[in-house]
Amino acid sequence: MEERMRILLCEDDENLGMLLREYLQAKGFNADLFADGESGYKAFLKGKYDICVLDVMMPKKDGYAVAQEIRNVNSEVPIIFLTAKSLKDDILEGFKIGADDYITKPFSMEELVLRIEAILRRVKGKKGKEVTMYKIGRFTFDTQKQVLMIDDKVTKLTTKESELLSLLCAHVNTILERNYALKTIWIDDNYFNARSMDVYITKLRKHLKDDPSIEIINIHGKGYKLIAPDVEAQN
Repeated sequence: MEERMRILLCEDDENLGMLLREYLQAKGFNADLFADGESGYKAFLKGKYDICVLDVMMPKKDGYAVAQEIRNVNSEVPIIFLTAKSLKDDILEGFKIGADDYITKPFSMEELVLRIEAILRRVKGKKGKEVTMYKIGRFTFDTQKQVLMIDDKVTKLTTKESELLSLLCAHVNTILERNYALKTIWIDDNYFNARSMDVYITKLRKHLKDDPSIEIINIHGKGYKLIAPDVEAQN
């Protein structure tokens, strides 16, 4: 029997939290509910979760603080934010921390489940199907361990950074279409996901700056191009 996926659910609205937990459990997940960020983060450190669903406005620690602390110890676990806010700056802040998705209240519980399932399919689908190693100029990129190495320097990438760099490597020296990348990694090519991808492109440029022969350029109206010599893929 397949093991049920474990969800860390942090929501300070007691009624909504209980409804979400019951619905998620009815859909086949194991959902642990916490009413504040501090207790949620402590639970994350003790348990093994497949995905985190975090309300932004919570007592003791807000969702951004919890996500940042989670990212400091685990760069891979997917994170979805729940929030009543719809301001662009708030949403971009969440993506900068490393969120995988962002749902604005009110939302349907069915939509939340569909987004959770899409993210988990993407994470699970990476295993065994992609190139495991790229040589990019002086860098070595391990797609499974999600690390970028040059000389003695090792950089741990987030899941989104790793997925985006993998796509760029697969299209090296050709255009990676913007909409294709958005639909492949973010599922939806809406405004907020597009801005999120811009943030991750900026992060990748910083990670790759130690080799001046490598560049990620914008192709106006189309997408991005990874310019790099001597790119070699290994299965």
